[in-house]
Amino acid sequence: MIRFFDFLFSFLGLILLLPFFMVIALCILFDSRGGVFYLQDRVGKNNRDFRLIKFRTMRPGADRQGGLTVGMRDARITGTGFFLRRYKLDELPQLVNVLKGEMSLVGPRPELRKYVDLYSEEQRRVLSIRPGITDFASLEYLNENEILGTSADPERTYVEQIMPAKLELNRKFLEDPRPGNYFRIIGLTIKRLFS
Repeated sequence: MIRFFDFLFSFLGLILLLPFFMVIALCILFDSRGGVFYLQDRVGKNNRDFRLIKFRTMRPGADRQGGLTVGMRDARITGTGFFLRRYKLDELPQLVNVLKGEMSLVGPRPELRKYVDLYSEEQRRVLSIRPGITDFASLEYLNENEILGTSADPERTYVEQIMPAKLELNRKFLEDPRPGNYFRIIGLTIKRLFS
């Protein structure tokens, strides 16, 4: 049932947002060198890797300086990228991942392999369902970049504090993956973004 809604909403979303995507693409191209999209390997359902699609918000090669973004004023972020990240617009191309069945609209955010390798056996339960664009953890840690930006050791803060807390929040959806909870999270996400 949820896969039906994922397919329907992502298909309609991509059609309706296509003109908006073209405007964003032009802004990215005029703002800095490099492509429009950023592809990154993430871990999906059943511990399988897939290519996550985002609008590019950083300068080319920025990921070689670290996988975590620390603060919204990270020097690697472009001017357009700052705007896209602020309103989570860089995540919109993931509708393609949803359409392909690699992701769901709702589910645990897909993580980098190096962090998944640190999961305990219990935490690996999040890999039993499709990762999502939004979930309870995404809502709770909407300002994650700002938290990391104030940390003396962002990597350690993420691994020891933020990641375990997010995985704990993911359990709420794992324990109740019904359509009602799915729509509740989508509603909360829309409300949070517009507020």
